[in-house]
Order: sequence, then C-alpha cells, then structure tokens
Amino acid sequence: MKIRMLVGLAGINFALSPNEETDRFDSKEASRLVEAGYAVPVDEKPTERAVKPRANEKRG
Repeated sequence: MKIRMLVGLAGINFALSPNEETDRFDSKEASRLVEAGYAVPVDEKPTERAVKPRANEKRG
C-alpha cells in the first residue's frame, strides 16, 4: 500500500519527510499509520484530465 506521510518519521535505515510517498510498509503497518493520522493513502490510479486542444494560429 502506497502512502503519503503527513509528518516526519524515522527508524532504522530510513527517514521519511512530510509529503514524501513511500511503499516501504506492508499493508497492515500502512493502515496503522493512516488510522493514527501520520499518513494518507495514495490513489495509485492517475487522474485523467480533459485538455482543450490549442487552436491553430492564424496570421494575416
């Protein structure tokens, strides 16, 4: 489970900053961090956005 940290967290062999995304924890530990308010789950599906195509430039 990929999570985004809301607070800094450090342990043996790792240090995570706020707003850093990680998948180093198993889903059980990641769920605990989310429930405790230390992290939020990351939506792994990219968001599609409608983009209006640019109009061709007309020069006279």
